[in-house]
Amino acid sequence: MRLKNFLLVVEDIDRSIQFYTELFGLYVVSRFEGNVILTEGLVLQERKNWETLVGKNVEYHSLAFELFFTEKDMNGFLNKLETSSFEIQYVNPVAENSWGRRVVRLYDPDHHVIEVGEEV
Repeated sequence: MRLKNFLLVVEDIDRSIQFYTELFGLYVVSRFEGNVILTEGLVLQERKNWETLVGKNVEYHSLAFELFFTEKDMNGFLNKLETSSFEIQYVNPVAENSWGRRVVRLYDPDHHVIEVGEEV
């Protein structure tokens, strides 16, 4: 068995595509019926499709899951966040951990947590 993809439920699929392509350099591999597959195994699905499929309502704002990225040019990435067309909401501001790597946590437009750690 192997993990194939992971799925995030989103309100506005076009906004989420723009967010992940502009800020994280992902791109669309496939798009169909309220679903989008991006590079790196990220799948986005529109909320209404997911709720119909599972028969339950989606609740956002969970701190129980995060996407983790590494970044070689942390200063460049932080600048990209500050100049982005998106209003970035931070979970935690940029901080340096005990082993000398900077890390930042932020929310995507649907309040999924993203951590970006400096690649050392």
